Amino acid sequence: MTTTLAPPVPIGKAAVGALGMLALSTGALESVVAPTIPLLERELDMSQSEGALLSIVLLITGALITPLAGKLGDRYGGKRILIRLMAVVSVGGTVSALAPNLPVLLVGQVLQGAMIGALPLSFIVVREHLPAGESKVAIGVVSGLFVGGSMVGMLSAGPVAEQLSRHWMFALPTVAVIGATLLVNRLMPTDPPGRSDGSGIDWPGLLLLSGMLTTLMLVLALAPEAGSQPLALVALVLVLAAFAAGWVRVERRAAAPMIDLRMLARPAIWKACVLTFVICLGATMAVYLIPQLFDERGDGYGFGAGATEIGFYLLPGAVAATLAGPLGGIGERRFGSRAVVNTGVVMMTVGLLAVAAVHTEVWHLVVGKMLIALANGLCVTAMMTSTATAVDRGDTGIATSLILVSRVVGSAVGGQLGGALLTAGTPSGSKVAAESAYVTGFVIAGVVVSLALFVTRTMSKGVKA
Repeated sequence: MTTTLAPPVPIGKAAVGALGMLALSTGALESVVAPTIPLLERELDMSQSEGALLSIVLLITGALITPLAGKLGDRYGGKRILIRLMAVVSVGGTVSALAPNLPVLLVGQVLQGAMIGALPLSFIVVREHLPAGESKVAIGVVSGLFVGGSMVGMLSAGPVAEQLSRHWMFALPTVAVIGATLLVNRLMPTDPPGRSDGSGIDWPGLLLLSGMLTTLMLVLALAPEAGSQPLALVALVLVLAAFAAGWVRVERRAAAPMIDLRMLARPAIWKACVLTFVICLGATMAVYLIPQLFDERGDGYGFGAGATEIGFYLLPGAVAATLAGPLGGIGERRFGSRAVVNTGVVMMTVGLLAVAAVHTEVWHLVVGKMLIALANGLCVTAMMTSTATAVDRGDTGIATSLILVSRVVGSAVGGQLGGALLTAGTPSGSKVAAESAYVTGFVIAGVVVSLALFVTRTMSKGVKA
Protein backbone atom coordinates (compact mmCIF):
# COMPACT_ATOMS: atom_id res chain seq x y z
CA MET A 1 0.00 0.00 0.00
CA THR A 2 1.37 3.41 -0.94
CA THR A 3 0.98 6.27 1.52
CA THR A 4 0.91 9.90 0.41
CA LEU A 5 3.76 11.70 2.14
CA ALA A 6 4.40 15.40 2.67
CA PRO A 7 7.11 16.88 0.45
CA PRO A 8 10.56 16.79 2.04
CA VAL A 9 11.75 19.83 3.97
CA PRO A 10 14.51 21.73 2.10
CA ILE A 11 17.83 21.92 3.94
CA GLY A 12 20.28 24.78 4.18
CA LYS A 13 24.04 25.09 4.27
CA ALA A 14 24.17 24.40 8.01
CA ALA A 15 22.67 20.93 7.59
CA VAL A 16 24.97 20.11 4.67
CA GLY A 17 27.84 21.44 6.76
CA ALA A 18 26.90 19.09 9.59
CA LEU A 19 26.98 16.15 7.17
CA GLY A 20 30.36 17.40 5.98
CA MET A 21 31.68 17.55 9.55
CA LEU A 22 30.49 14.00 10.11
CA ALA A 23 32.23 12.88 6.91
CA LEU A 24 35.40 14.68 8.00
CA SER A 25 35.46 13.10 11.45
CA THR A 26 34.69 9.58 10.21
CA GLY A 27 37.36 9.95 7.53
CA ALA A 28 39.86 10.91 10.23
CA LEU A 29 38.90 7.92 12.37
CA GLU A 30 39.20 5.60 9.38
CA SER A 31 42.69 6.80 8.44
CA VAL A 32 44.58 6.84 11.76
CA VAL A 33 45.74 3.25 11.30
CA ALA A 34 47.51 3.73 7.93
CA PRO A 35 50.47 5.90 9.04
CA THR A 36 50.89 4.03 12.33
CA ILE A 37 50.91 0.43 11.07
CA PRO A 38 54.69 0.09 11.61
CA LEU A 39 54.32 1.50 15.14
CA LEU A 40 51.39 -0.83 15.91
CA GLU A 41 53.33 -3.80 14.52
CA ARG A 42 56.11 -3.11 17.00
CA GLU A 43 53.91 -2.31 20.01
CA LEU A 44 51.55 -5.27 19.49
CA ASP A 45 54.23 -7.65 18.13
CA MET A 46 52.43 -8.18 14.82
CA SER A 47 53.75 -9.69 11.61
CA GLN A 48 53.42 -7.74 8.35
CA SER A 49 50.53 -9.99 7.29
CA GLU A 50 48.76 -9.20 10.57
CA GLY A 51 49.47 -5.52 9.97
CA ALA A 52 47.85 -5.78 6.55
CA LEU A 53 44.85 -7.53 8.12
CA LEU A 54 44.49 -4.73 10.66
CA SER A 55 44.58 -2.18 7.85
CA ILE A 56 41.68 -3.82 5.97
CA VAL A 57 39.42 -5.42 8.59
CA LEU A 58 37.47 -2.16 8.82
CA LEU A 59 36.95 -2.28 5.07
CA ILE A 60 35.69 -5.87 5.20
CA THR A 61 32.99 -4.85 7.67
CA GLY A 62 32.18 -1.89 5.47
CA ALA A 63 31.63 -4.17 2.49
CA LEU A 64 28.99 -6.02 4.50
CA ILE A 65 27.34 -3.03 6.16
CA THR A 66 27.24 -0.64 3.20
CA PRO A 67 24.65 -2.38 0.98
CA LEU A 68 22.52 -3.18 4.02
CA ALA A 69 22.70 0.44 5.20
CA GLY A 70 21.83 1.73 1.73
CA LYS A 71 18.85 -0.60 1.45
CA LEU A 72 17.53 0.27 4.91
CA GLY A 73 18.10 3.96 4.22
CA ASP A 74 16.08 3.77 0.99
CA ARG A 75 13.32 1.96 2.89
CA TYR A 76 13.18 3.72 6.28
CA GLY A 77 14.87 7.07 5.73
CA GLY A 78 18.54 7.99 5.49
CA LYS A 79 18.80 10.08 8.65
CA ARG A 80 17.24 7.44 10.91
CA ILE A 81 19.66 4.71 9.80
CA LEU A 82 22.64 7.11 9.70
CA ILE A 83 22.26 8.07 13.36
CA ARG A 84 22.03 4.43 14.43
CA LEU A 85 25.05 3.53 12.35
CA MET A 86 27.10 6.30 13.92
CA ALA A 87 26.23 4.95 17.36
CA VAL A 88 27.88 1.66 16.36
CA VAL A 89 30.90 3.55 15.02
CA SER A 90 31.23 5.47 18.28
CA VAL A 91 31.25 2.21 20.23
CA GLY A 92 33.87 0.81 17.85
CA GLY A 93 36.10 3.86 18.24
CA THR A 94 35.84 3.58 22.01
CA VAL A 95 36.77 -0.12 21.93
CA SER A 96 39.77 0.65 19.67
CA ALA A 97 40.86 3.43 22.03
CA LEU A 98 40.76 1.12 25.06
CA ALA A 99 42.15 -2.00 23.30
CA PRO A 100 45.04 -3.62 25.23
CA ASN A 101 45.96 -6.08 22.46
CA LEU A 102 45.45 -7.00 18.79
CA PRO A 103 42.27 -9.15 19.15
CA VAL A 104 40.40 -6.37 20.98
CA LEU A 105 41.67 -3.78 18.51
CA LEU A 106 40.36 -5.94 15.65
CA VAL A 107 36.92 -6.00 17.33
CA GLY A 108 36.98 -2.21 17.54
CA GLN A 109 37.93 -1.94 13.87
CA VAL A 110 35.11 -4.32 12.89
CA LEU A 111 32.60 -2.05 14.65
CA GLN A 112 34.17 1.07 13.15
CA GLY A 113 33.61 -0.43 9.69
CA ALA A 114 29.99 0.67 9.96
CA MET A 115 31.21 4.20 9.13
CA ILE A 116 31.61 3.29 5.46
CA GLY A 117 27.84 2.89 5.24
CA ALA A 118 27.47 6.55 6.19
CA LEU A 119 28.28 7.79 2.68
CA PRO A 120 25.33 6.25 0.81
CA LEU A 121 23.06 7.33 3.65
CA SER A 122 24.35 10.89 3.34
CA PHE A 123 23.66 10.74 -0.40
CA ILE A 124 20.09 9.58 0.27
CA VAL A 125 19.51 12.51 2.63
CA VAL A 126 21.06 15.04 0.23
CA ARG A 127 19.06 13.85 -2.78
CA GLU A 128 15.86 13.86 -0.75
CA HIS A 129 16.20 17.47 0.40
CA LEU A 130 18.03 19.23 -2.45
CA PRO A 131 17.28 19.77 -6.17
CA ALA A 132 19.33 17.75 -8.67
CA GLY A 133 21.97 20.40 -9.44
CA GLU A 134 22.63 21.28 -5.81
CA SER A 135 22.63 17.63 -4.72
CA LYS A 136 25.46 16.84 -7.16
CA VAL A 137 27.61 19.56 -5.64
CA ALA A 138 26.69 18.50 -2.09
CA ILE A 139 27.55 14.86 -2.81
CA GLY A 140 30.94 15.97 -4.13
CA VAL A 141 31.52 18.12 -1.03
CA VAL A 142 30.60 15.31 1.40
CA SER A 143 32.72 12.80 -0.53
CA GLY A 144 35.62 15.25 -0.61
CA LEU A 145 35.41 15.95 3.12
CA PHE A 146 35.37 12.23 3.88
CA VAL A 147 38.61 11.93 1.93
CA GLY A 148 39.81 15.16 3.56
CA GLY A 149 39.35 13.54 6.93
CA SER A 150 42.15 11.24 5.88
CA MET A 151 44.44 14.27 5.83
CA VAL A 152 43.52 15.09 9.41
CA GLY A 153 43.89 11.49 10.56
CA MET A 154 47.19 10.88 8.80
CA LEU A 155 48.69 14.15 10.02
CA SER A 156 47.60 13.79 13.64
CA ALA A 157 47.85 10.03 14.25
CA GLY A 158 51.65 9.85 14.45
CA PRO A 159 52.21 12.79 16.82
CA VAL A 160 49.30 11.75 19.04
CA ALA A 161 50.47 8.13 19.21
CA GLU A 162 54.08 9.10 19.94
CA GLN A 163 53.43 12.00 22.33
CA LEU A 164 50.40 10.60 24.16
CA SER A 165 49.71 6.96 23.20
CA ARG A 166 48.15 4.87 20.46
CA HIS A 167 44.93 4.86 22.51
CA TRP A 168 44.41 8.61 22.08
CA MET A 169 44.73 8.49 18.29
CA PHE A 170 41.43 6.57 18.28
CA ALA A 171 39.81 8.45 21.16
CA LEU A 172 40.08 11.98 19.75
CA PRO A 173 38.39 11.37 16.36
CA THR A 174 35.76 9.24 18.13
CA VAL A 175 34.81 12.26 20.24
CA ALA A 176 34.55 14.29 17.01
CA VAL A 177 32.28 11.63 15.46
CA ILE A 178 29.97 11.75 18.49
CA GLY A 179 29.77 15.56 18.36
CA ALA A 180 29.10 15.64 14.61
CA THR A 181 26.42 12.96 14.93
CA LEU A 182 24.59 15.01 17.55
CA LEU A 183 24.80 18.04 15.26
CA VAL A 184 23.38 16.11 12.28
CA ASN A 185 20.58 14.79 14.46
CA ARG A 186 19.69 18.35 15.48
CA LEU A 187 19.99 20.17 12.14
CA MET A 188 18.92 17.57 9.59
CA PRO A 189 15.16 17.10 9.13
CA THR A 190 13.89 13.54 9.13
CA ASP A 191 13.49 12.30 5.56
CA PRO A 192 10.34 10.30 4.81
CA PRO A 193 10.73 6.56 4.36
CA GLY A 194 10.59 5.18 0.85
CA ARG A 195 8.43 2.43 -0.47
CA SER A 196 8.56 -0.84 1.41
CA ASP A 197 7.85 -4.16 -0.23
CA GLY A 198 7.25 -5.76 3.16
CA SER A 199 10.21 -8.13 2.85
CA GLY A 200 12.76 -8.60 5.59
CA ILE A 201 16.54 -8.41 5.64
CA ASP A 202 18.40 -10.82 3.42
CA TRP A 203 20.28 -12.58 6.24
CA PRO A 204 21.38 -15.60 4.14
CA GLY A 205 22.93 -13.27 1.56
CA LEU A 206 24.65 -11.25 4.29
CA LEU A 207 26.10 -14.36 5.93
CA LEU A 208 27.31 -15.82 2.64
CA LEU A 209 28.95 -12.55 1.61
CA SER A 210 30.60 -12.39 5.03
CA GLY A 211 31.97 -15.89 4.61
CA MET A 212 33.14 -15.11 1.08
CA LEU A 213 35.08 -11.98 2.10
CA THR A 214 36.59 -13.63 5.17
CA THR A 215 37.73 -16.64 3.14
CA LEU A 216 39.18 -14.36 0.47
CA MET A 217 41.30 -12.60 3.10
CA LEU A 218 42.47 -15.96 4.47
CA VAL A 219 43.47 -17.08 0.96
CA LEU A 220 45.53 -13.93 0.46
CA ALA A 221 47.10 -14.22 3.92
CA LEU A 222 48.05 -17.88 3.33
CA ALA A 223 49.34 -17.33 -0.21
CA PRO A 224 52.95 -16.54 0.85
CA GLU A 225 53.10 -19.92 2.65
CA ALA A 226 51.53 -21.87 -0.22
CA GLY A 227 54.67 -23.95 -0.65
CA SER A 228 54.49 -25.31 2.90
CA GLN A 229 50.69 -25.59 3.13
CA PRO A 230 49.39 -26.30 -0.40
CA LEU A 231 46.44 -28.43 0.72
CA ALA A 232 45.20 -25.76 3.12
CA LEU A 233 45.34 -23.14 0.36
CA VAL A 234 43.50 -25.38 -2.12
CA ALA A 235 40.84 -26.12 0.49
CA LEU A 236 40.31 -22.42 1.16
CA VAL A 237 40.02 -21.68 -2.56
CA LEU A 238 37.34 -24.36 -2.87
CA VAL A 239 35.48 -22.95 0.13
CA LEU A 240 35.70 -19.48 -1.43
CA ALA A 241 34.22 -20.78 -4.68
CA ALA A 242 31.41 -22.49 -2.76
CA PHE A 243 30.59 -19.30 -0.85
CA ALA A 244 30.58 -17.27 -4.07
CA ALA A 245 28.34 -19.73 -5.93
CA GLY A 246 25.96 -19.97 -2.97
CA TRP A 247 25.79 -16.21 -2.58
CA VAL A 248 24.96 -15.63 -6.26
CA ARG A 249 22.27 -18.30 -6.13
CA VAL A 250 20.68 -16.89 -2.97
CA GLU A 251 20.74 -13.30 -4.24
CA ARG A 252 19.13 -14.27 -7.55
CA ARG A 253 16.25 -16.02 -5.78
CA ALA A 254 15.73 -13.61 -2.86
CA ALA A 255 12.62 -11.44 -2.94
CA ALA A 256 14.62 -8.51 -1.55
CA PRO A 257 18.32 -9.33 -2.03
CA MET A 258 20.96 -7.48 -0.07
CA ILE A 259 22.72 -6.67 -3.35
CA ASP A 260 20.39 -6.48 -6.31
CA LEU A 261 22.22 -8.45 -9.02
CA ARG A 262 19.72 -7.16 -11.58
CA MET A 263 20.97 -3.64 -10.96
CA LEU A 264 24.54 -4.92 -11.00
CA ALA A 265 23.82 -6.43 -14.43
CA ARG A 266 23.22 -2.97 -15.93
CA PRO A 267 26.26 -2.13 -18.10
CA ALA A 268 26.85 1.30 -16.54
CA ILE A 269 26.74 -0.13 -13.01
CA TRP A 270 28.92 -3.21 -13.47
CA LYS A 271 31.50 -1.23 -15.44
CA ALA A 272 31.62 1.38 -12.68
CA CYS A 273 32.04 -1.42 -10.10
CA VAL A 274 34.85 -3.12 -12.06
CA LEU A 275 36.68 0.18 -12.52
CA THR A 276 36.31 1.09 -8.86
CA PHE A 277 37.59 -2.34 -7.76
CA VAL A 278 40.66 -2.25 -10.01
CA ILE A 279 41.56 1.36 -9.19
CA CYS A 280 41.15 0.92 -5.43
CA LEU A 281 43.17 -2.31 -5.49
CA GLY A 282 46.12 -0.50 -7.02
CA ALA A 283 45.75 2.57 -4.80
CA THR A 284 45.52 0.57 -1.59
CA MET A 285 48.60 -1.50 -2.38
CA ALA A 286 50.45 1.83 -2.54
CA VAL A 287 48.71 3.08 0.62
CA TYR A 288 50.04 0.02 2.48
CA LEU A 289 53.49 -0.32 0.85
CA ILE A 290 54.60 3.33 0.94
CA PRO A 291 54.37 3.79 4.76
CA GLN A 292 56.16 0.45 5.17
CA LEU A 293 58.93 1.63 2.85
CA PHE A 294 59.22 4.91 4.78
CA ASP A 295 59.65 2.85 7.98
CA GLU A 296 61.96 0.22 6.41
CA ARG A 297 65.58 0.02 7.54
CA GLY A 298 67.04 -2.04 4.69
CA ASP A 299 70.53 -1.89 3.24
CA GLY A 300 70.37 0.93 0.70
CA TYR A 301 66.58 1.37 0.79
CA GLY A 302 64.00 2.60 3.29
CA PHE A 303 64.23 5.67 5.50
CA GLY A 304 63.69 4.51 9.10
CA ALA A 305 60.96 7.12 9.61
CA GLY A 306 58.79 7.28 12.73
CA ALA A 307 55.01 7.54 12.84
CA THR A 308 55.05 11.36 13.00
CA GLU A 309 57.38 11.63 10.02
CA ILE A 310 55.33 9.12 8.04
CA GLY A 311 52.15 11.12 8.68
CA PHE A 312 53.94 14.28 7.51
CA TYR A 313 55.20 12.54 4.36
CA LEU A 314 51.69 11.26 3.57
CA LEU A 315 50.08 14.69 4.07
CA PRO A 316 50.58 15.97 0.47
CA GLY A 317 48.85 12.85 -0.82
CA ALA A 318 45.93 13.44 1.55
CA VAL A 319 45.67 17.06 0.34
CA ALA A 320 45.63 15.84 -3.26
CA ALA A 321 42.91 13.31 -2.39
CA THR A 322 40.84 16.07 -0.77
CA LEU A 323 41.06 18.24 -3.87
CA ALA A 324 40.21 15.26 -6.06
CA GLY A 325 36.67 15.04 -4.65
CA PRO A 326 35.32 18.36 -5.97
CA LEU A 327 37.58 18.18 -9.05
CA GLY A 328 36.18 14.76 -9.92
CA GLY A 329 32.60 16.00 -9.54
CA ILE A 330 33.25 19.08 -11.69
CA GLY A 331 35.15 17.07 -14.30
CA GLU A 332 32.42 14.44 -14.51
CA ARG A 333 29.77 17.10 -15.05
CA ARG A 334 31.78 18.98 -17.71
CA PHE A 335 33.65 16.23 -19.58
CA GLY A 336 31.86 13.02 -18.61
CA SER A 337 32.95 10.14 -16.42
CA ARG A 338 34.97 8.38 -19.14
CA ALA A 339 37.36 11.31 -19.60
CA VAL A 340 37.86 11.71 -15.85
CA VAL A 341 38.47 8.00 -15.27
CA ASN A 342 40.88 7.72 -18.23
CA THR A 343 42.88 10.63 -16.85
CA GLY A 344 42.94 9.09 -13.39
CA VAL A 345 43.97 5.64 -14.63
CA VAL A 346 46.89 7.04 -16.62
CA MET A 347 48.02 9.18 -13.67
CA MET A 348 47.87 6.28 -11.22
CA THR A 349 49.70 3.89 -13.55
CA VAL A 350 52.48 6.43 -14.07
CA GLY A 351 52.72 7.07 -10.31
CA LEU A 352 52.92 3.38 -9.38
CA LEU A 353 55.49 2.45 -12.02
CA ALA A 354 57.56 5.55 -11.24
CA VAL A 355 57.73 4.61 -7.55
CA ALA A 356 58.70 1.06 -8.51
CA ALA A 357 61.58 2.39 -10.62
CA VAL A 358 62.78 5.25 -8.37
CA HIS A 359 62.39 5.27 -4.57
CA THR A 360 65.77 6.32 -3.19
CA GLU A 361 64.65 9.74 -1.91
CA VAL A 362 61.72 10.71 0.29
CA TRP A 363 60.36 13.09 -2.35
CA HIS A 364 60.13 10.23 -4.85
CA LEU A 365 57.57 8.50 -2.65
CA VAL A 366 55.82 11.74 -1.69
CA VAL A 367 55.26 12.79 -5.32
CA GLY A 368 54.27 9.24 -6.34
CA LYS A 369 51.76 9.06 -3.48
CA MET A 370 50.31 12.44 -4.50
CA LEU A 371 49.72 11.25 -8.08
CA ILE A 372 48.16 7.99 -6.87
CA ALA A 373 45.90 9.71 -4.32
CA LEU A 374 44.76 12.38 -6.79
CA ALA A 375 44.01 9.77 -9.44
CA ASN A 376 42.13 7.55 -6.99
CA GLY A 377 39.99 10.44 -5.79
CA LEU A 378 39.19 11.60 -9.32
CA CYS A 379 38.11 8.13 -10.46
CA VAL A 380 36.07 7.13 -7.42
CA THR A 381 34.33 10.51 -7.13
CA ALA A 382 33.42 10.49 -10.83
CA MET A 383 31.98 6.98 -10.51
CA MET A 384 30.11 7.86 -7.31
CA THR A 385 28.53 11.15 -8.40
CA SER A 386 27.52 9.93 -11.85
CA THR A 387 26.00 6.72 -10.50
CA ALA A 388 24.25 8.42 -7.58
CA THR A 389 22.51 10.92 -9.85
CA ALA A 390 21.76 8.57 -12.76
CA VAL A 391 19.44 6.12 -10.99
CA ASP A 392 15.96 6.68 -9.57
CA ARG A 393 15.87 8.40 -6.18
CA GLY A 394 14.60 5.24 -4.54
CA ASP A 395 17.66 3.36 -5.79
CA THR A 396 20.29 5.89 -4.69
CA GLY A 397 21.33 3.94 -1.60
CA ILE A 398 21.72 0.54 -3.24
CA ALA A 399 23.41 1.93 -6.40
CA THR A 400 26.05 3.90 -4.49
CA SER A 401 26.43 0.96 -2.12
CA LEU A 402 27.50 -1.22 -5.04
CA ILE A 403 30.24 1.28 -5.89
CA LEU A 404 31.33 1.51 -2.26
CA VAL A 405 31.38 -2.28 -1.88
CA SER A 406 33.60 -2.47 -4.97
CA ARG A 407 35.85 0.18 -3.41
CA VAL A 408 36.00 -1.69 -0.13
CA VAL A 409 36.66 -5.12 -1.65
CA GLY A 410 39.31 -3.71 -4.00
CA SER A 411 40.97 -1.93 -1.07
CA ALA A 412 40.85 -5.05 1.08
CA VAL A 413 42.40 -7.23 -1.63
CA GLY A 414 45.06 -4.60 -2.39
CA GLY A 415 46.07 -4.18 1.25
CA GLN A 416 46.22 -7.90 1.95
CA LEU A 417 48.12 -8.57 -1.27
CA GLY A 418 50.67 -5.94 -0.29
CA GLY A 419 51.11 -7.55 3.12
CA ALA A 420 51.45 -11.00 1.57
CA LEU A 421 54.17 -9.79 -0.81
CA LEU A 422 56.19 -8.26 2.03
CA THR A 423 55.79 -11.36 4.19
CA ALA A 424 56.92 -13.57 1.32
CA GLY A 425 59.84 -11.20 0.68
CA THR A 426 61.11 -11.23 4.28
CA PRO A 427 63.94 -13.74 4.83
CA SER A 428 63.57 -16.24 7.66
CA GLY A 429 64.77 -14.76 10.94
CA SER A 430 64.71 -11.20 9.59
CA LYS A 431 62.22 -8.38 10.06
CA VAL A 432 63.35 -6.49 6.96
CA ALA A 433 61.53 -7.17 3.68
CA ALA A 434 63.62 -7.35 0.52
CA GLU A 435 63.59 -4.31 -1.76
CA SER A 436 62.39 -6.54 -4.60
CA ALA A 437 59.15 -7.22 -2.67
CA TYR A 438 58.30 -3.52 -2.77
CA VAL A 439 59.21 -3.19 -6.44
CA THR A 440 57.11 -6.24 -7.30
CA GLY A 441 54.14 -4.81 -5.41
CA PHE A 442 54.25 -1.45 -7.16
CA VAL A 443 54.66 -3.06 -10.59
CA ILE A 444 51.74 -5.47 -10.03
CA ALA A 445 49.55 -2.57 -8.88
CA GLY A 446 50.51 -0.47 -11.92
CA VAL A 447 49.79 -3.26 -14.38
CA VAL A 448 46.43 -4.08 -12.76
CA VAL A 449 45.33 -0.44 -12.81
CA SER A 450 46.34 -0.03 -16.47
CA LEU A 451 43.93 -2.84 -17.37
CA ALA A 452 41.08 -0.48 -16.47
CA LEU A 453 41.62 1.25 -19.82
CA PHE A 454 40.10 -1.78 -21.55
CA VAL A 455 36.86 -1.15 -19.61
CA THR A 456 36.78 2.62 -20.10
CA ARG A 457 36.95 2.15 -23.89
CA THR A 458 33.46 0.63 -23.78
CA MET A 459 31.94 3.37 -21.64
CA SER A 460 29.82 6.22 -22.89
CA LYS A 461 30.98 9.74 -22.08
CA GLY A 462 28.46 9.95 -19.28
CA VAL A 463 27.11 7.26 -17.00
CA LYS A 464 23.48 6.38 -17.60
CA ALA A 465 22.16 3.52 -15.49
